[in-house]
Amino acid sequence: MIPTFVIFLREGIEASMIVAILLSYLSRINQRRHFRDVWLGVAAAMVLVLAGGFGAFFLIKQYEGSNVQTYFETATYVIAAGVLTGMTYWMHKHARTMASELQARSDLALTKGTRWGLGVLSFQAVGREGLETMVFTLAIVFASSRQAATPVHGNLLLVGALLGLGVALALAYAMYKMGAKLNLRKFFRVLGLILMFFAAGLLADAVENFEQLGWLKFGNHVMWNSSGIVTESSSVGDILHSLVGYADRPTIMQGIVWVGYIVFSVAMFITLSRDHVSRHARHEQRATLDGGRTRRRHARQQGVH
Repeated sequence: MIPTFVIFLREGIEASMIVAILLSYLSRINQRRHFRDVWLGVAAAMVLVLAGGFGAFFLIKQYEGSNVQTYFETATYVIAAGVLTGMTYWMHKHARTMASELQARSDLALTKGTRWGLGVLSFQAVGREGLETMVFTLAIVFASSRQAATPVHGNLLLVGALLGLGVALALAYAMYKMGAKLNLRKFFRVLGLILMFFAAGLLADAVENFEQLGWLKFGNHVMWNSSGIVTESSSVGDILHSLVGYADRPTIMQGIVWVGYIVFSVAMFITLSRDHVSRHARHEQRATLDGGRTRRRHARQQGVH
């Protein structure tokens, strides 16, 4: 439940934030007649994502228990972890400029005079977030089905997704009413750090699959056995597995990959944060110096007169 809640909250906010920015900008420039084009693009993207997600799930279910399923699951884990990492760093870098970039692209679409321009823009934006959500959800479902494949557990995953999407839509409505003035940089930073632990767990699952397939011949020794305390198949074990990649019998290679990824991700986050603070400080210092020079120049001109 928790992983799907966080994934749908994070992706839902980003997708709905894009739509909210577009609608807010169109309303501000008195182009509300183009709202329909934006919503058509959103609807088309959602149909594509849902069709692709359900198609991929039911396709792989046909190979349940075979190596084909393991191949697909492993690829999904790796892709989901990679995309999750990339999008987190991208949002960390572009959160402040997203609104201005979308407005510039909206102006370009309106200038060209094509009614489908804004629809294509919203389709691309929402479709990208939807495809990311589909990949993450499939990875979570595959990982969770190995831990606690029960109807109750599956329903909890669905409940988490619906709750996350509901909160995201509520925040998007607030953004629209406030003219897209909400600052979500810190929000995405916190969610990004949480999702890094999800990604580490998915990579550990991928390593486990590699070992089961016989593709990894080293680092296969089990570091500990905590199944007597908390098993992966239990409710608590499944929650821990989903949150932080818990395994009751982890191998050395799983541990190395998990720790290595967390260390790398946190280091990158710290570096990006420091760079952002440094750039902001330089910008403030430059603005202060420019303001001082302007005041001195104005004072000299007043003295001459």
